[in-house]
Amino acid sequence: MKRILTGIKPTGTPHIGNYFGAIKQAIELSKNEDYEALYFIADYHALNTVKNPELFKKYTHEIAATWLACGLDPGKVMFYKQSDIPEVFELNWILNNITPKGVLNRAHAYKACVEDNKNKNLDPDSGVNMGLYCYPVLMAADILLMQSNLVPVGLDQKQHLEITKEIARYFNNTFGNFFVSPEEYIPESVGTIIGLDGRKMSKSYGNTITLFGDEKMLRSQINKIVTNSQTPEEPKDTDCAIFKIFSLFANSKQIEEMKEKFSKGIGWGEVKKQTFEVANSLLAPMREVYNYYISHPEEIDKILENGAKKARQIAAQTIGEVRKLIGKE
Repeated sequence: MKRILTGIKPTGTPHIGNYFGAIKQAIELSKNEDYEALYFIADYHALNTVKNPELFKKYTHEIAATWLACGLDPGKVMFYKQSDIPEVFELNWILNNITPKGVLNRAHAYKACVEDNKNKNLDPDSGVNMGLYCYPVLMAADILLMQSNLVPVGLDQKQHLEITKEIARYFNNTFGNFFVSPEEYIPESVGTIIGLDGRKMSKSYGNTITLFGDEKMLRSQINKIVTNSQTPEEPKDTDCAIFKIFSLFANSKQIEEMKEKFSKGIGWGEVKKQTFEVANSLLAPMREVYNYYISHPEEIDKILENGAKKARQIAAQTIGEVRKLIGKE
């Protein structure tokens, strides 16, 4: 059976952009019976930016609770922490030894740091640690270890998957044809999720809507969506942040009704009120599940431990074959 694999980096409290941009599609994909699904929390990837031990643990529980609340079924999906699979890190070192430095020099994240340093007249590698530089190799180890066929990724991660394919070719050409060449899965229907200010929703912009904040927070954040100074009776253009955010939560009938109201005239306050209502209708049941898991972290840990036991069976088989190929056994 073919395998789907995706990693989720715990680097902050999830927002609705994370849900509509990645989580929702990945969970739907995990229900495809033609694939065996492995979804993991990429906690060691997060060490590149999260250096606070308490936050590190908190973010891991939050992201696990988020995926469970959004519908991930641990009975059907191997859900685990990257750090519970030691074979990942053994394979990571093996792959480092066949990966040309030039491949990593081309990685977007590293190139962006170098360019920024040059613009500031700093040493090109100022502030660059080896976790950032070698990030694509660790990602390749995550993917190749499980002999993954399909990898859901965002557009910003597409290059990393291309590097994974390249690393797999280097290994196969050196030690024999072994690793599967994974394919990316980028749903065409997923575009940029718009934030409160009309730009891409991003924590770095501070324009997000927290996925599982309470009702008061949700209402407050929706009320901060930037609108223009048009009066209620004026017709309005649907090409705006508030309509796009409303459309994320609404069904097709609700969207058509809102379009009609825009064409005839509606006050921005009323639009925000209705946006809160459709958003809360969707999020409230998931919020309840999320809050349950956050208050029962021991259940999260048990689910992740059980997932790791299953995933390690695949990992052990792969690393055993790799050891033979490189001459270790």
